[in-house]
Amino acid sequence: MTQTLFISGAHTDVGKTYVACAILRAARAKGLSVQALKPVVSGFDPQDWSQSDPGRLLAALGRPLTLETLDAISPLRFDAALSPPMAARLESYDLRLAQLTDFCRAGLAASAADLTLVEGVGGVMSPISEDATGLDLMLALGLPTVLVGGSYLGAISHTLTAIETLRARGLAIHAVVVSQSAEPDAPDFVQTVESVAAFAGDLRVIAAARGDQDWAAQLV
Repeated sequence: MTQTLFISGAHTDVGKTYVACAILRAARAKGLSVQALKPVVSGFDPQDWSQSDPGRLLAALGRPLTLETLDAISPLRFDAALSPPMAARLESYDLRLAQLTDFCRAGLAASAADLTLVEGVGGVMSPISEDATGLDLMLALGLPTVLVGGSYLGAISHTLTAIETLRARGLAIHAVVVSQSAEPDAPDFVQTVESVAAFAGDLRVIAAARGDQDWAAQLV
């Protein structure tokens, strides 16, 4: 049975790509075929992109880091570390939602993988094009969502707000992953996960501690 999931964030830099890569590796460890799409990326250095989001996704897919494989999963790439429409504007490029949805739909239709992931940009309501937020892309594709939140101070509110936003728009939430933040003064990780779970209703809430990817097997 094939599965397709959208990897979204409750905030920027909470670990969406880390979570996506962990899920891909867990699926491959179970003998499943995998595919990933990240239709747009900003903050991309074309001279050194092995550790970029698409570079890390390609490594998790077990594919070589070539221009051909890069174009196949992440065709729209912009240099500035800004929201995609702001970064695109600096390069005189008019980025529109239709470009992203067309690419994703074509990629999903062509994928014969057991598991296909689509990774968004920033948080749920971050601008993803001149005419859309990440939520608009999620609505256009209608995929179950893995929502990634952090454990920094304020992350509980961000995560619960994102959950309510997705619920209000009728999007299915496959799971919530709380990714442990790197800040040494971040609140207690276990208590943060427990607090999210306490207010998340019947959603599955998974703790993704730093340095541990065993949790990812629960999602495939």
